[in-house]
Amino acid sequence: MQLRVALQKGLKNLLEHHVPSANLAAELLLMYVLSKKRAYLYTHADQELADDVVEDYFRLIVERCSGRPTQYITGHQEFWGLDFEVGPAVLIPRPETEHVVETVLDLISRRKASKKDPFRIADVGTGSGCIALALASELPQARIFATDISPAAIEVAVKNAARLRMRSRVKFIKGDLLAPLLGPKYRGTFDFVVSNPPYVARAERESVQREVRDFEPRVAWGDLAQGEEIYARLFPEALRALKPGGYAIAEIGYNKKEAVLRLLEAGWTEPEVHPDLAGIPRVVAARKAG
Repeated sequence: MQLRVALQKGLKNLLEHHVPSANLAAELLLMYVLSKKRAYLYTHADQELADDVVEDYFRLIVERCSGRPTQYITGHQEFWGLDFEVGPAVLIPRPETEHVVETVLDLISRRKASKKDPFRIADVGTGSGCIALALASELPQARIFATDISPAAIEVAVKNAARLRMRSRVKFIKGDLLAPLLGPKYRGTFDFVVSNPPYVARAERESVQREVRDFEPRVAWGDLAQGEEIYARLFPEALRALKPGGYAIAEIGYNKKEAVLRLLEAGWTEPEVHPDLAGIPRVVAARKAG
């Protein structure tokens, strides 16, 4: 079968099963099977594929049609220009979460600080390590600590740090929210606390995309009673972890803006809300008073 024909048939199957971003999935899965870049698919469209390659490709197409995310099939997802290994133990990094990284860098710029300053940063619920490692790539002198309640997630994050040659830059710690960083050694020493916490309410569960609901770890995306419970715990802990003038920065759900801002009153100043590229409120930031 020609490469072009295989790609067309793969796309047709994905569309028939209403798979989101079907074109991208069809390409990524064929790139994965061939171990080639996207350009290869179009410069070698007439190439005859071996039978075993065709068989492998359509087996993966069937997996994707079942709802299993493309990233879990290939084991990879790009974030902030970095290649992350991902699997069912961690939430798949999303482009929207890059706004958390952008907000940190913007605040540093607005404060006329240098990226080479020795910032101390806590990443809460690190998952694959995407936020912590993206920040480490931008802030060469930063000391970054990343927590997660899941031992399996910590294992994935440590592996990603090693692959990206940043293992010495980030300290990964198993623990619930900021609990491991509230002892005398760390309390009141952080410049930034960042997080992409779970925020999906139980009533919203059925509106969540099948790929998330059925395949990604629920502890990482939500299924909470209200959806803002984590913030109600996170922000008081962040006040204890941060230096006076330090910042808490967190991703929020599309309908969580007002509820989250209400939690950023006592002890906080200069609250900000940053939209994503679709104009949806995506990131909140606030400065510890004092």
